[in-house]
Amino acid sequence: MDLAELRAREEIRDLVASYAHLADGGRFEELLDLFAPDGVLRGGDAPEARGRDAIREFLSGTGRDLASVTRTAFIRHHVSNLRIELAGPDEASGVAYFLVVTDRGVDHWGRYRDAYVRVDGRWRFKHRRARLDGYAPGSWSAERRARPAS
Repeated sequence: MDLAELRAREEIRDLVASYAHLADGGRFEELLDLFAPDGVLRGGDAPEARGRDAIREFLSGTGRDLASVTRTAFIRHHVSNLRIELAGPDEASGVAYFLVVTDRGVDHWGRYRDAYVRVDGRWRFKHRRARLDGYAPGSWSAERRARPAS
């Protein structure tokens, strides 16, 4: 492994960690800059959000929903076991596990599948897919799934 590959891997790890910290802090405008301009975010069973405006709307709706059903809008994403595959100097993919905690305790868990691209010298998400593997009974996620679709 050469220095360029090590640097790319560390920059991608920082990208993934930045996503969790910014999302948990409700700092969605800053989070949008982590995506390529035509980037895609797909969470759970929701349709994909393509482009920064659509991603902003998806994240804002999730934030409003969390705030409406929890005592505090506390959420923490714990990301682990990140595997990165470089496809070239400007493209890579990755997979990781996540575990989400709210003020009620463990809420849900799953996997991220990502495609990364280097834009203007910075790694960004080209595509992020969050796939839910499970959720705790009585959790925010359980309540969301039990509500009828509007």
